[in-house]
Parts: sequence; structure tokens; C-alpha cells
Amino acid sequence: MTMFYSLIRDVQDATTSGSTKRQLKALTRITDLFLAGSARYSKRQIELFDDVFKVLIEVIEVKTRVQLARRFAADSQAPPALVRAFAFDANVVVAAPVLISSTALSEPDLIKSASTQSQGHLYAIAQRETVSEAITDILIERGESKVVHAVAKNEGARISDNGFRALVVRSGEDQELAAHVGARRDIPRHHLLKLLEAASASVCDKIIAANPELADLVHGAVTEVIDDINVELRRKSQDHVKAKHRVRRLTDWKELSEAGVHAAARAQDFEKTVTMLSALAGCQIEMVERAVLNANPGAIQVIAKAAGCSWATAKALLLMTVAERRMSKMDVERARENFERLEQRTAQRVLEFYETRRNLFADAHPPLAAREAASVQAMLR
Repeated sequence: MTMFYSLIRDVQDATTSGSTKRQLKALTRITDLFLAGSARYSKRQIELFDDVFKVLIEVIEVKTRVQLARRFAADSQAPPALVRAFAFDANVVVAAPVLISSTALSEPDLIKSASTQSQGHLYAIAQRETVSEAITDILIERGESKVVHAVAKNEGARISDNGFRALVVRSGEDQELAAHVGARRDIPRHHLLKLLEAASASVCDKIIAANPELADLVHGAVTEVIDDINVELRRKSQDHVKAKHRVRRLTDWKELSEAGVHAAARAQDFEKTVTMLSALAGCQIEMVERAVLNANPGAIQVIAKAAGCSWATAKALLLMTVAERRMSKMDVERARENFERLEQRTAQRVLEFYETRRNLFADAHPPLAAREAASVQAMLR
């Protein structure tokens, strides 16, 4: 270990001419020495190396730390203690290289950094080649606009359902973010539907541009474009295809029932719920999707009543987390009263009216159902 202590003296000698270069060379040799003999070192010797790394990183100047961080960021065999010391450096220019690139950092290291450090550190983590759901959840929660945009654009970042929910909410006031989120290939369909419903025409165009295979579907108003996009999205969604096949089998066997809708809603299965409820109510699936995702509880109550569902099933639909209704006990009780007052025949006529309006686009003389629709909407607000 004589060479080891000699190298430490070189690092600590800040008065030597060309000290930065000498410190860098000495620290690099200390690291090489560690790597060359790490398999033979005792636990005490490894702890000694760790302690030395921590102390030396604190005393050398920033310029040297930056050079070392860049040197070891690409080295998968770099001593973990040294890499952690760089990662938790308060100076972002030191920490960024290892936070972006180092594979020597563990998941707990990255979680701790994302949970405690500055926006600059978070931005560096968001640029890693791969980022776990646990980390992106923290980045989305703590991150400012630049960080969240980096997460949304990073194809190697895995985003949880809650993460997508938060991104969609933040996209409401950030059109650029909406375009990044909508362009992601891994966004769950129910989140994309919600994003498209709230997005401006220009943002929808950007999302379509990111998916060239949808370009030929673009025509007419934004709502029509969204409906056409949804057809394509459903066709490509394995979950939706499976749900559709299941509903078709149940229909053929005459076993499609409210119980299936109730079970799917309780299980928070968006695809099964909307597919079954659409078949049971005899209305377009687009209408059911919007109703399930709408924060206003009125629309889903009308469809549930038209389908002949009980309050228990209507309640399960209202409590689906995809809509983020966050209904209080008082809200639920008010919804129950409204649902029980609503007649099934009236609900069916409301659906017929909306279907007619959707197909004809205009009605010079609204039928009686229009007045019923208005009264039902007022009642359910």
C-alpha cells in the first residue's frame, strides 16, 4: 500500500506546479490500483479506498472533479463510492456526467438523488438511457417544466399509469408537453384519449405527425379527427382487441350482462368496461369512452341507466380512477339520487339524440329528445 499513500500525498499537494493535472493523474492511478486488486482486497481495505475517495473528492478543485466525473461516467467498473461522491456533488457540472451516463449508480442512489437534489440534477437523471418508473414518478412530481419535458421525450424512460395521469394534467397548460406526451408509443389509450380531448387542433396535428400512419385519417373537425384516430388506436391496442373478442363471445352466447360491466369497472379495466357497456347500451364506443373519462358524472350515469344497469354498477363506473373524479361521500349520494330519478326510457332517448346529432351534424328543428337531454344534463350537474 506504499504506492497508495504516495498517490494520496500527490492529490493533497495543491501547491505543486500544475496541481490539477497531477491530482487528476494521481486519482486516476488510485482508481486503477483499486480496480486491479479489488478481488483480493479485504473488506477493511475496500472501506479504506471508499473513505479516501470521499475525502479527496471534497478537497480537490471543481475543474479536476469535472474531469474525473467525465472520465468515470463511462466506466462501468468505476468504484461505486467515487461515482456516488460525484453524483451527490452540489455542483451540477460535476454531478451531471455520472447522473446521465454512469451504470455504476444503483437504483437507490438515483432515487435518493431525484428525491433530494436540484432541478439541474433532476434534468441530468431524466436524460439517462433508461429510467425506471419509480424514478420517473419522482421526476414528474418534483420536476419543473424542463425536467418533465425531458422525461416525456426520453423513449427509454418508463412511465407508470400515475405518471401518465400527472403528465396529462400538466399538459393542460403546456401544449409543447402535450405534443411530447401524445407522441409516446407507450402511452395507455385511456390517457391518450383524455389528452386528445383537451388538446388544441395544433397539438393534435403534432401528435398525428408523430404517427404518420394516422395521417390519412385526418379530415373534418378536431372531434371527428379524434374519433378516427381512436379507431386506429383501438385496432392496434391488444387489450382492446381482446376485450372486443370477449364481448363478441359473450354476445353470441347471450351471456353479456351488467355483471360483466360491474366486474370490469371494479377491476379498473378500461378496455373491458367501455367495450361491454357500449354493447349493453347499444351506443357508439366513442360516447362511452368520453363518458367514462369525463370528470362530470352526468354522462356515465345516463349511459349506465340506458343500459339497464343498477346503482351498484353505476357507482363502480363513477369510481373508476381513470376519470380522477375524486367524489366525496356527499357527491356519491347526490349522484345516487339523480340516477334513481332518471328513467331508463329518457336515458335511451338522450343517447338517440346524441347519436343523431353526431351523424347529421346539424338539426334545424331539434326533436323532443333534445329538450329531454337538456333537462337531464341540468338535473345531473
